[in-house]
Amino acid sequence: MNQIFVVNSGSSSIKYQLIDVETEEVALSGLIERIGEPGSDTPDHETGMRQLLDRVGSLQNIIAVGHRVVHGGSLFGSATLVTDEVESQIHELAALAPLHNPANLQGIRAAKKALPEVPQVAVFDTAFHQTLPPAAYTYAIDAELAAKHEVRRYGFHGTSHKYVSEQAAIFLDRPLSQLKTIVLHLGNGASVAAIDGGVSVETSMGMTPLEGLVMGTRSGDVDPAVLIHLHRQAGLDFDELDTLLNRRSGLLGLTGNGDMRDVQDAASRGDAKAEAALAVYRHRVRRYIGAYIAHLGGLDALVFTAGVGENNVLLRRRTLAGLEFLGISIDHDRNELVSKKARFISPEGSPVAVLVIPTNEELEIARQAHALVS
Repeated sequence: MNQIFVVNSGSSSIKYQLIDVETEEVALSGLIERIGEPGSDTPDHETGMRQLLDRVGSLQNIIAVGHRVVHGGSLFGSATLVTDEVESQIHELAALAPLHNPANLQGIRAAKKALPEVPQVAVFDTAFHQTLPPAAYTYAIDAELAAKHEVRRYGFHGTSHKYVSEQAAIFLDRPLSQLKTIVLHLGNGASVAAIDGGVSVETSMGMTPLEGLVMGTRSGDVDPAVLIHLHRQAGLDFDELDTLLNRRSGLLGLTGNGDMRDVQDAASRGDAKAEAALAVYRHRVRRYIGAYIAHLGGLDALVFTAGVGENNVLLRRRTLAGLEFLGISIDHDRNELVSKKARFISPEGSPVAVLVIPTNEELEIARQAHALVS
């Protein structure tokens, strides 16, 4: 009994990994796609879970199923055993994450039916950021209205930020409690976190994953009055504004393409729109780095992670260019190195360690689930 079955249930997919908690190696992994789509042989998540278990075979050695759940609101600050009450709370929190929590809950319910004797553990993207101080999580709007409708900053990608900041301390061979770290989680979704002694004290995403950095299809920070203006002048209703900011903005909105690799290829061929979009992207990241150094009162480590952060050599170099006055610099040869392992990209003896550390949210979910049930 030494395996955790990790499930990440989306609206039309179920990703899974079977992880040995003693060796932390992946025994099996896979994906069920096109759930509920026309022509699919997987009409719902319950069927998808049965198909998944048919692929995997025996799960007699698992001690828990660990589920990624995007929004835990103010209720959940750590991994939680799923009960009927917890299910109900995840359902109620769907108002804050309508694209994610319902799909996460479908995965939980399907796993409970398929594996009724196995503990189900919910691991929340927002949990790591429950340590934000009130000054960081409070929006300056009517306080009673905000409290009534749970309007505050929650932060996301917490599982990744926790894992990567802890791995940075191990890599640097320094106590986590003594490190001031900024983690740049740069993927199709992107966020920054300021982590002081292992504790999240600031993060760029807000009540939803829309706030903060420029992303693949999401706008990130935007003046709220822009929405009022577009409603009045362009006649966009709330659903259209939602679609605009979440699905038609970011790199996609600026260039017509939401994939960073394609945008960078276009820029290398002289595409002016692509180069301008990358400049906006880098500008936003730099702004957050500066702000978070101020919040932390110094910096020991700056860490790149996720698909873009781990693999985009040029983006890393250009984003950090000119930050030497903050103790931040990049060694060209180290930055160019292609590797799946944690590594320095700053020069020897640099005041701030600049690192690339691959994230592993599935392993972090497995660790948290194991810690809870054991």
